[in-house]
Amino acid sequence: MQVTVRAATVADAEALGGLRWRRVTEESGYTGTDRDAFLRSFAAWAADHLSSHLPFLAEVDGAVVGMAWLMVADRVPTPADRARRSGDVQSVYVVPELRDSGVGGELLEAVLAEAGKLDLEHVTVHSSERAVRFYQRVGFQHDEQWLRWQPA
Repeated sequence: MQVTVRAATVADAEALGGLRWRRVTEESGYTGTDRDAFLRSFAAWAADHLSSHLPFLAEVDGAVVGMAWLMVADRVPTPADRARRSGDVQSVYVVPELRDSGVGGELLEAVLAEAGKLDLEHVTVHSSERAVRFYQRVGFQHDEQWLRWQPA
């Protein structure tokens, strides 16, 4: 199996939206009938957010089989470091039939390589329980300094 991972472009927005639709329907049982409308709105969103949300696609034999996003955020500057940025891995998805085949690892490798090129201070990820070990294998760790607040 030959996996190709590449940075996605606006031209890939429909494929990315299709993967997002598939994930939500598989994982949460969403049964909406508005797929075409979602794909249009997703494509517009992706085009509007390309400066902050960098998409990556995985393909096998020309078929899109996975995606991952790197959200890049500017941080408050300091006198010593006036251009600070951090990242967050988002919406990593591999089609079920190719999970545990290395596709996710190749996607994450591309995302983290980009984070390195961008000289990000750190990269976070909010993981499902199933994927925690996957992220730990590439160096993500639990950190007691990271806290989360959610509205009641």
